[in-house]
Amino acid sequence: MRLLLVLFSILFSTTIISQEVIEFRGINRTGHYPETGLLKEWPEEGPELVLKIENIGKGYSQPVVADGKIFVTGIKNDGTDAISAYDMNGHLLWETDYGQSWTRSYSDSRCTPTFENGKLYVASGTGQLSCVDAQTGKIVWQVDAVDKYGGEIHQHGDSENPLLVNDLVVYTTGGENYTMVAFKKSDGTEVWKAKSLGGAKSYASPVLISHKGNRIILVQTTRNLIAINPVNGNLLWDYDLIQFHEGNQGQGAQTNPALSYNNEVFVTSGYNHPATMFSIAEDNQDVDLKWKNETLNTHIGGVVLVNENIFGSNWQHNSRGRWACIDWKTGKTHWEEEWFNKGSVIYADGKLYLYEEKSGNVALVEPSSEKLKIVSTFKIEEGTGPHWAHPAIYNGKLFIRHGDVLMVYNIKA
Repeated sequence: MRLLLVLFSILFSTTIISQEVIEFRGINRTGHYPETGLLKEWPEEGPELVLKIENIGKGYSQPVVADGKIFVTGIKNDGTDAISAYDMNGHLLWETDYGQSWTRSYSDSRCTPTFENGKLYVASGTGQLSCVDAQTGKIVWQVDAVDKYGGEIHQHGDSENPLLVNDLVVYTTGGENYTMVAFKKSDGTEVWKAKSLGGAKSYASPVLISHKGNRIILVQTTRNLIAINPVNGNLLWDYDLIQFHEGNQGQGAQTNPALSYNNEVFVTSGYNHPATMFSIAEDNQDVDLKWKNETLNTHIGGVVLVNENIFGSNWQHNSRGRWACIDWKTGKTHWEEEWFNKGSVIYADGKLYLYEEKSGNVALVEPSSEKLKIVSTFKIEEGTGPHWAHPAIYNGKLFIRHGDVLMVYNIKA
């Protein structure tokens, strides 16, 4: 273990890529990571493990790396959500409790902290939103957003990763009072409240997109896809998603951040809900359904867009799924293939990274509309529970979290 720590310290001495906001699923929550010079194939036994940190607290969230530190959330034994900071040798710098975890079902921490300018923004499983000083771990401000604004959390707890927009942090409350509330990043002062269209907050985190030069917040409640003006919280348009949730299982369970490209929006959520593509009107006051696809109904693993093809896994049932590729423009299914089980996907330097959720298999994949082109694989042997945390890539390192263990692999060429 001492040798691994030394190697990691040396390997992390390279220049860190500058990124203003470090958050869930990389650049703008798209699953893309701004890394270059990565391995194009891995050794037979997998890439080199350079660091393993144990006892980080159980969780399904990703770590983020910023200011020379690793930040990660985890649930403590007393049901408290905590955020921890580690140095690049894996030594604990600080740990801060920031709220009550969701304990009724799938209780592990699930919020990936959002980092900007020395501050971390994080939400607990029951809806406490906090700003934490990244250097000291001190809570700068905190608001019990769900309780204060009469919010409603869907049946498996709050999975939101806070979104930053200019000088605001926005948070989905759901419920009959409001859809979303915006707070000043500096002190947590309320700035605006977006009206409710009904429905609880879903599991999908909001995203910030641009349409015709205007910024838009896209949020999914258990009922609707909603576009919000980030300046004042006004609703621009909405679309009824619950109409596609025809079965009893998973009703209202929007599970993945929306994906936007070329003035269109893609939404997928598992449970045999069809994936849907929407076209935003020129005046940004309406949206139309462009196509539906029955194949890529992604459960909780996210999707990525590469060369106008969407890659991800689908839902056969809660413990089973295949991998698929569909066309962004037409919704045509290019392929659907078996590879162990469903899971999460990210992208960096021309390759897909798949992390299968049942047994912990990891694959390096060539993006292709022809078939699933697996280049290299290895398997995660550490940790317990489902492999639900999405991988992340920072500074030429692949970060994989399984339960209360964080593993870091050198994938730099």
